[in-house]
Amino acid sequence: MASSDEEITHHFRFFHEYKDGRVVIHRPPVEKIPPSDDPVTGVRSKDAVISSESAVSVRIFIPKSADSTQKLPLLFYIHGGGFCMQSAFSAQYHDFLNTFVAKANVIAVSVEYGLFPTRPIPACYEDSWAALQWVASHSKRNGPEPWLNDYADFQRVFIGGDSAGGNISHTLAVRVGSIGLPGVKVIGVVLLHPYFGGTDDDRMWLHMCPTNGGLEDPRLKPAAGDLARLGCERVLIFVAEKDHLMDVGKHYYEELKKSGWGGSVEIVENLGEEHCFHLFNLRYDKAVAVIDKFVSFVIQDR
Repeated sequence: MASSDEEITHHFRFFHEYKDGRVVIHRPPVEKIPPSDDPVTGVRSKDAVISSESAVSVRIFIPKSADSTQKLPLLFYIHGGGFCMQSAFSAQYHDFLNTFVAKANVIAVSVEYGLFPTRPIPACYEDSWAALQWVASHSKRNGPEPWLNDYADFQRVFIGGDSAGGNISHTLAVRVGSIGLPGVKVIGVVLLHPYFGGTDDDRMWLHMCPTNGGLEDPRLKPAAGDLARLGCERVLIFVAEKDHLMDVGKHYYEELKKSGWGGSVEIVENLGEEHCFHLFNLRYDKAVAVIDKFVSFVIQDR
């Protein structure tokens, strides 16, 4: 007879959980690759530890043209993966940001945050905020990471992320607008196929966040007051036609427009495409179009 511990008590899109508390993620762990100097694009990358206690770290990318006499915009990027998968160090995200940095001629900082079940929500939000604060600690040119001291323009900072990372990006923009980020000006936020409440995945998010505030939790369902105080000037949202999150992305766009926020918001619909399709083949013409639009959003005021 099977042990009662083998009974599955919760089953969600990305994982299931047994009675004894064991969690099985439905996809294998991603392979992590080291930072590198890319001989094709000339983009260089390196890793830095933010907190050894909570295992928060970042991968930093600088373009071939990096020169301390001309400061570059900085993109702070948060990967997706349903709050329980993926990594800033996976080949998928490394290659995406390597491509982006080469095209945009900017610096990128990609955060490696805590994932469920090892570190349940809200670790992802707190880790990402800690990493953004760490970036900001370089604004006086005396932080621990020379690349940020030497090359980053802290008056031209952007926050971006896909899927779960889009959700986290929103919460960071709310914090910046609420309590500030000394020494830093956040110009824009980019949400690629972002996750918010309003789908069957709500139960999964609530389960991953033991301290949740229910379906009205503002991290799940952005509050009008939070939208009105987003700490940036511009927002760009991507939604995909065949993505189950398309409607929640469109809803975010509509709610932001009527919130009283004083910035400008644009939405781009990727017709005929699935969730985060752009990450799977960076040379696909529609993926190239997504990256090019993202690039133009970041460099338009240069």
